Formats: sequence, C-alpha cells, structure tokens
Amino acid sequence: MESYKFLFNLAIILLSTKVLGLATQKIKMPQVVGALLAGLLLGPAMLGILTETDFIHNLAEVGVIVLMFCAGLETDIDELKKSGKKAFIIALIGVIVPLIGGFAVACMFNRPGVIDSDANCSLFLQNIFIGVILTATSVSITVETLKELGKLKTRSGNAILGAAIIDDILGIIALTIITSMADSDVNIWVVLFKVAAFFAAAGVIGIVFHKIYKKWSESAEKGLHRHAIVAFAFCLLLSYFAEVGFGVADITGAFLAGLIVSKTQRTQFLASKFEVLSYLFISPVFFASIGLKVELPKMTGAIIEFALLLVVVAILTKIVGCGLGAKLCGYQNYQSLRIGVGMISRGEVALIVASKGTQLGLLGSNFLGPVVIVVVITTIITPILLKPVFRRGPGAVSIPEGEKGFSSTYEELGQYSRGEK
Repeated sequence: MESYKFLFNLAIILLSTKVLGLATQKIKMPQVVGALLAGLLLGPAMLGILTETDFIHNLAEVGVIVLMFCAGLETDIDELKKSGKKAFIIALIGVIVPLIGGFAVACMFNRPGVIDSDANCSLFLQNIFIGVILTATSVSITVETLKELGKLKTRSGNAILGAAIIDDILGIIALTIITSMADSDVNIWVVLFKVAAFFAAAGVIGIVFHKIYKKWSESAEKGLHRHAIVAFAFCLLLSYFAEVGFGVADITGAFLAGLIVSKTQRTQFLASKFEVLSYLFISPVFFASIGLKVELPKMTGAIIEFALLLVVVAILTKIVGCGLGAKLCGYQNYQSLRIGVGMISRGEVALIVASKGTQLGLLGSNFLGPVVIVVVITTIITPILLKPVFRRGPGAVSIPEGEKGFSSTYEELGQYSRGEK
C-alpha cells in the first residue's frame, strides 16, 4: 500500500496550496505565496507530514518547465529584442553586486573562532562560492506572480525575463570558473563553447520547427488538441537537449521553445491548454516542492546572525544591482525598482548551486542552513514585494478579489479554448 502514497501526497499538496493561496489572497498577497508556505508548513522544516520524493521532484521539474514554456508563449518577442542589450547590462550588474556582497559577508563569518568550516578548499574559494550562490535568480516565481498581476508583457516584465535568462548563463559561467579552480576536470572554455553552441543550435532548430509547424497547422484545421501535444513534446525535447547536451538549464530550453511556438497561429489555443495543465496540477506541486526541500539544521548564534545578514544582502544586492543596471539603460525609477525586485528570488536555482558546491567541497555544512534560509525568504518575499512596486508608476495593478488563481481564471481558459478570446 505504501506504493500508492503518492496519491495521498498529491491530494494534500493540491488542497493545501489552494487553501493557503486563497488565504494569502484575502490579505492582498499573490496566491503563489500561499503555495510556497504550504510546502514549508507540510515539509520537514515544520509539521513533517510530507517529504520530497523522487516522484514529487520530477513532477516539480516538469512544472517549472511548463511554467517557463508558458512564459515564452506570452512574451512579446519584439519587445524582448529591443531589451536584449539592456537585459545583458541589467544581468551583468545584477550578478557582480551580489557576488561582491556575498563574498564580503562570508569573509566576516567564515573564519576560525566565528564559524568553523569543514570544506576542503581555501577560505577564499569558499567565500567566493557563497557569493556565486547569491548571483542566482529563480525567475519562475516572478513569472507566475507577473502573470497573476497581468504584467508579464510589460516593458519591465520583458526586461526581467531577458535579464533572468542572461543571468542564468552568467551564473553557469561563474559556477564553472569557481569549480574549475577546485576541480581540474572542469574546463571553462569547453563550457563557454557549449553555451554558445546551444543558442546557435536553438536558433536553427527554431527556424526549422517554425516552418514545419506552420505548414502543418495550416493543413490541420481539425483536431486542435494534437497541436498541444506536438508543442509540449517540442518543449520537453528542447529542455532535455539544453540540460543534457549543452549543460544549460532546462528552463532556458523551455522558455526558448515557448518563444518559438509563440509566433505560430495557435498561440492562444496552446496557452489556454497549458494554463489548465499548470493551474490544476503541476504548478502547485512545483511551488510546494520548494518548501519541502527545506531542512534546517541546528544553528549557533553566529550562524543565525550570518544567515540574517546574508538574507538582507541577498535582497538588497539584487535590487541595487539590477535596479542600477536598469537605470543606466534608461528605465524610469519605478521600472528600475520593479526589475530589481523581480530578480530577488533565488528559489531552486540557488539550492542546486549550493548542492553542487557541497559535493565539490566548496561549501561547508555549517553554511548550508543559512543558504536554505536565504532561498526560502527571498522566494516568499519576491511575490509579496512585486505587487506594491507594480502599483507605482503608469499602469498600476488593480485585480478584483477572487479573480485570479495561479495564473488565470477558469472562465478565461474556457473562452480561450472555445476561440472567444
């Protein structure tokens, strides 16, 4: 009977994320905050009712892939092209500032007599690696919140998406550089070549797929459901080849797949189908799984102090770094603040980087707890802060109570699927 426990786990996750999502909505916060809190409440850090199994982990991975695919479908490509250079500058400064901030905080605490480390490399490399962890950005939380607010296609939303994708690449490069200093088997030039090769290959694949899909869709007016299957398969394949073939994050492949499909005639129909799949099933599992990852060890006063300071630095350095980059690129003050806040969340990206560092001996066990705290707080606080900052400036957010779920209402989804919108 134990083999069927995943059914119970899924039911608890779906119910708890919805109940807490509605509760957070009542106090005028995005529902995604409730979903994150549900995982934290049910997980090992608090009640211990659920733990992250392989099934939940894999399903959550599919969830974030679908989420980023939907973001690609809904992205204004022309606006994204316009913000390309600006996104690079935003991402670059948004990586450098947290790297310096994290390194400085680590230097203060990572020394004998303050916090003892059991990592097997120099203190300098350990401190740099903590800075690398803070460079990560988990855009999935921001994407879901912006969809809920109806602001994903704004100039600020496109800048956040573009900067987050570039941030991911810069994060890979930074991680590779630091690991190559600790592991002679890692070659930075090979990694850079793979990253460049992936985007070149994705461009060619995109052109070929778009032409074939466009011709096929014009001759296949009936049986629209097959379009969703083909698009989903394409998304999964590009995600797979990004991660396995080139060492680029699978969510980057998913986002590019969404961009490619977004230029076809069936974009609205496909968006409606994926919204249903995401809202009903896999998005709640993904957001809850972040909380389920949290296992806080026993921490001394020095470790708690380090954790709190690291949280403050993690939040401020992204706001300052990305906000400064946006300001230098000509964005207004309110847009710069939106972009900075949108890049705060570290999410599962930082956990993956921290896990890699632990395996290579770059991160001591005493520092893993504070990193987890940073992930949890930045992930929860990002959607909370996004709503007020999008009230500032032109196009202020106004969402009637009860109208938005994780991303869309059932009524809207039905209109899309019937071709009414």
